[in-house]
Amino acid sequence: MGKIFQYLSRYKASVLVVILLLIMQAYCDLSLPQYMSDIVDIGIQQGGVAHAAPDEMRGETLDNLSMFLSQEDEAILKDAYEKNDAGNYERKKMKGEELEELDELLGMPWVVMSSMTAEMGMEPEDLRLMLENGQITTEQILEMEVKAQDNMGDMSDTLIAQRASLAVKEEYQALGWDLGEYQNRYMFRTGAKMLAMAVVMMAVSILVGLIAARVSARLGMELRGQVFQKVVSFSHREIEQFSTASLITRSTNDIQQIQMVAVILLRMVVYAPIIGIGGIFKVIHTKTGMGWIIGVAVGSIILLVGILMSVTMPRFKKMQTLVDRMNLVSREILTGVSVIRAFSREKFEEKRFEGANRDLMKTQLFTSRVMSMMMPAMMLIMNCITVLIVWFGSKGADLGTLQVGDMMAFITYTMQIVMAFLMITMVSVMLPRAGVAAKRIDEVITTEETILDPLQPVEEAPEGWKGTVAFEDVSFSYPGAKEHAVSHISFTAEPGKTTAIIGSTGCGKTTLLNLIPRFYDVTEGRITMDGVDIRKMSQKKLRDLIGYVPQKGMLFSGTIASNLQFAGNVTEEEMKEAARIAQAEDFILEKEEQYDSAIAQGGTNVSGGQKQRLSIARAIAKQPKVFLFDDSFSALDYKTDVVLRKALAEKTGDATVIIVAQRISTILHADQIIVLEDGQIAGMGAHKELMEHCEIYQEIAKSQLSEKELKETSAEKGGVFHE
Repeated sequence: MGKIFQYLSRYKASVLVVILLLIMQAYCDLSLPQYMSDIVDIGIQQGGVAHAAPDEMRGETLDNLSMFLSQEDEAILKDAYEKNDAGNYERKKMKGEELEELDELLGMPWVVMSSMTAEMGMEPEDLRLMLENGQITTEQILEMEVKAQDNMGDMSDTLIAQRASLAVKEEYQALGWDLGEYQNRYMFRTGAKMLAMAVVMMAVSILVGLIAARVSARLGMELRGQVFQKVVSFSHREIEQFSTASLITRSTNDIQQIQMVAVILLRMVVYAPIIGIGGIFKVIHTKTGMGWIIGVAVGSIILLVGILMSVTMPRFKKMQTLVDRMNLVSREILTGVSVIRAFSREKFEEKRFEGANRDLMKTQLFTSRVMSMMMPAMMLIMNCITVLIVWFGSKGADLGTLQVGDMMAFITYTMQIVMAFLMITMVSVMLPRAGVAAKRIDEVITTEETILDPLQPVEEAPEGWKGTVAFEDVSFSYPGAKEHAVSHISFTAEPGKTTAIIGSTGCGKTTLLNLIPRFYDVTEGRITMDGVDIRKMSQKKLRDLIGYVPQKGMLFSGTIASNLQFAGNVTEEEMKEAARIAQAEDFILEKEEQYDSAIAQGGTNVSGGQKQRLSIARAIAKQPKVFLFDDSFSALDYKTDVVLRKALAEKTGDATVIIVAQRISTILHADQIIVLEDGQIAGMGAHKELMEHCEIYQEIAKSQLSEKELKETSAEKGGVFHE
């Protein structure tokens, strides 16, 4: 999870805006239950009278209330009202806190006044006469007020508010007000506030969704870009470390997991604690005495989530590995379907696919079954909490310590708090898997490349780049291998000459060629380009000097032209010349769209020989200083091979040509032939020299050439890669 938050920290401004918007949404959401409570308690039960301090009252009422106040409180009361044209007293505009203090000040005087009238049959004017005549003192009246409040006990706040509202209603009636209209005004006013809050909530929710979607999309784009740039910079060693199937899964499925969770984090997970904390704060201020129920609910939810996560987290980690395995098997079967059919191995591959598929299904079913318990358990907790609130709330309402609207608001706040945790628990189904996905992506991004550019690369050779490649006691071993794949290799390939490498399968020919463009770095010794150690050159500069044709022809989806101009800065004339040299022009011109003909992914819509010729043409069009051919003529027929090599020799007269080949006919006239055996040089020289002195080369020649051909080739003089 930490990695996901780390990724989101790139968009601090957007996240901050989302948090502020969610706070606004939570404020509206938390305000609605209070408005609902006010409509029930004040609008319905109290006739719309919200304050013990009336909006307007008669002068005698002001005097009567003053009797039950100390001199200091009386001054506050009189300062809060001003006389109007009708001779009554109107309340001045006051802030919320000031109005609450005034309500608290006048609540008990209203109760005592109404009690005297209802229970003792004494009017407030009679008490004022007794006060004026000295029959009773102000201190005694205040003592009566305190005793009356003590007698109410815990019910004092609720009862005082209710009785004060009744007294205020009587005062309004005495003033001739229409109480029905007054009540309707309050209801409409409060309802309008609720509607406004709902509209704001809707607008904020839409805006948060938009921002979250944009952040998620951009995060996915940047992560894919980072992973791609990192993978492109990987050497063969790092790619083999992760495997191609795993890198594809990480670039697609894993990043999609993070995108989806990023949206949910911004829309739900961030909102959950805001609404939860706000709900707890509101519950504390409802003064219902049922706050312990919230503690029980939250504790139960945390315990439930903790148990479920401890069970499912290991399986979520395993799931991603199984997805990799599934992708690998699918990829192998789909790319090798022709071989599978040729060997009638469909049933075997079906079983292999079924095994990978079933393993993934079992893990997914286990996690789904465990997580499916979450929702019923959460609903059980919510229903139990509702029963507890109604049980204890109804008792409070019966005793007069709790109003119906307050209980309704408490239920709503509690459900909001529980729903906040429910949102997190629902998301927790995805969070572990997304956390694993984030770690897997981070593994790729943070992997250190083993092949790096020097801090100050050599950009120019002392005498300019000519293409002289020299191996100086080079040895190389693959990561984790105990023995060298090639060892103590020394030779020089010069411009204008062809160097061929031949040997049995697995002797290290391709490995040797892969060391030149630094697909791998040498373990010992060094390779130089025009006297400069290639490790002191930038990879871009080194590879700009090289035209590489891989053992397996690789074409990219697009057109023939886009593949031949793949090196960039290749003109149309250079492209067509390269196609002619590579003997690809004939079959290209036969196509309806010629050079604009489409090439499918991997070049599956052209034959092996055509693919190889296009790969060779692509390297020729680049016009490099060094040509590397990794058994690149194997798919060509003998006639095409001869013509192509003759045309290539004319084009590459000033370039260094290094060829890896299996067929002696391809390298027969090379200036220098290197014979490899078990990763070491078993012989070096021209064909005629090797036929005289190298036993291994003789065996290869005898296995491929007839007696007549052997005699003819032994009598010929070596040339520069042409017949």
